[in-house]
Amino acid sequence: MKYIGAHVSAAGGVENAPENAAKIGAKAFALFTKNQRQWTAKPLTDESADLFKENCDKYGYEASQILAHDSYLINLGHPDKLSLEKSRNAFLDEMQRCEKLGLDRLNFHPGSHLKKVSIDECLHTISDSINWALDKTNGVSAVIENTAGQGSNLGFSFEQIAAIIDRVEDQSRVAVCIDTCHVFTAGYDISTKIGFENVFADFERIIGFEYLKGMHLNDSKKELATKVDRHELIGQGFIGLSAFEYLMNDARFNNIPMVLETPNADHWADEIKLLYSLEKK
Repeated sequence: MKYIGAHVSAAGGVENAPENAAKIGAKAFALFTKNQRQWTAKPLTDESADLFKENCDKYGYEASQILAHDSYLINLGHPDKLSLEKSRNAFLDEMQRCEKLGLDRLNFHPGSHLKKVSIDECLHTISDSINWALDKTNGVSAVIENTAGQGSNLGFSFEQIAAIIDRVEDQSRVAVCIDTCHVFTAGYDISTKIGFENVFADFERIIGFEYLKGMHLNDSKKELATKVDRHELIGQGFIGLSAFEYLMNDARFNNIPMVLETPNADHWADEIKLLYSLEKK
């Protein structure tokens, strides 16, 4: 089964996210468990966590259909020791929030070398950061999101993601989220049938589908291999609708949260319907 949804608002409390997802006909959703543009936040209250779980039950969402996302400020590969410590502590807080909410996966952007250290050193630091956080938590997987490769961001190639995973001690708790816009602008052409097949054959060979625990469904405002991260509505960008039809009819993408991050939330209900309409019965 395909679990299609969107990254919904948790304004007013995380307990509101399941209802916001249900309102747009989502079978999956993503959320921030705190303000994504601030380093710290008040701890989750027991009441809020309990209400979140109650609302997930009410609207039929299990942990496997939910993809929490961490703060955009976190850089688990930061070359500066004090800044790295700040990022690690913030990431640990996000993992612990997931634990409290009964969630089993936290999506994050791997990190940036900031042109101060080598790519390999930064990748090693990211793996060390994951190991550090996993040692202090239980039941939550660290889900590496591929990037577009903008600036000094790493994780834009399957090889870089595989290198991070290879150095993680508990590989049962590390996973991958593929963003369709990011993968396209990083240089992987999924817009044609043969391109789609080749890209995901490479994914299987280099990383493995057993690590795929989420997807972000976005078209792209920018052309192939531009390394620019600009999301577009489904079927209205340079990727085009065909790639999403291939995706919706490929069983390798079943039973994971697949969430829209397209630019206009007003379109999400229609985009969810559009994606499901692409399934061949």
